[in-house]
Amino acid sequence: MASEITYAEVKFRNESPAPVVKVPPETKKPEHHPQKYPLWLPWLISLLLFLVCIALVVILFGGNDDNSSFLLFPLFSVALLDGSYGQYKTLLQNSTEWYCVASSSADKMEGWMCCPKGWRRFQRSCYFLSTDKMSWAESEQNCTGMGSQLVVINSKAEQDFLFNLAKETVTNVYETKYYIGLSAHKNGQWQWVDQTPYEKTATFWKPGEPNLLFAEKCAAIHVKGNMDPNTFSNWNNVLCFTNCYRICERAVELL
Repeated sequence: MASEITYAEVKFRNESPAPVVKVPPETKKPEHHPQKYPLWLPWLISLLLFLVCIALVVILFGGNDDNSSFLLFPLFSVALLDGSYGQYKTLLQNSTEWYCVASSSADKMEGWMCCPKGWRRFQRSCYFLSTDKMSWAESEQNCTGMGSQLVVINSKAEQDFLFNLAKETVTNVYETKYYIGLSAHKNGQWQWVDQTPYEKTATFWKPGEPNLLFAEKCAAIHVKGNMDPNTFSNWNNVLCFTNCYRICERAVELL
């Protein structure tokens, strides 16, 4: 009889379990991304450098006097130069093109002074001489509609500038009148449209003017083609419903 073979499962109690190795959790390193710049930034920098070069040319060769030439900038250039979209919108409301001239002191550039196309600059004001005629009240309303006012003349230098500017438009010997912002509607007392005090010593009336004040209560610059170029006292009072040209004034835009 064949002997039976018995298998037995033997367990050793003193067997040590496999050691468990604890691996510290992997520390996640922060990701570093390269700095990204807008694609248009190099173009903007190039444009600004170009405008600075133009400014240097103006300062070196254009001079800083009030009769120096204007530079014509598209509105988007003015907006980039200023860095303010708000001022860009302000310029856009009244004109599509502006003439700008560098404003600088003896040692540095301070910015730009801008006037709408078709206006002329003197010091820190822009002036518009109309090519059509209206009454004084209509002239005042028209200037207001353009964001300006009938001109207020504060100095002899301004009077001289306007006289010469008006003379440029006169091509014949006939008289030409341009309304200014001075009237005597209230009790026959002269008053500027912006409430600037009326100083008789700082006026430029023609000899014998103003006269007939009971009827002629609006002031105008009176120019003739054959007038003595040295005659700067040329204000005349006229009937306010007379159709005359007009001079509008507004402050320059500073950028």
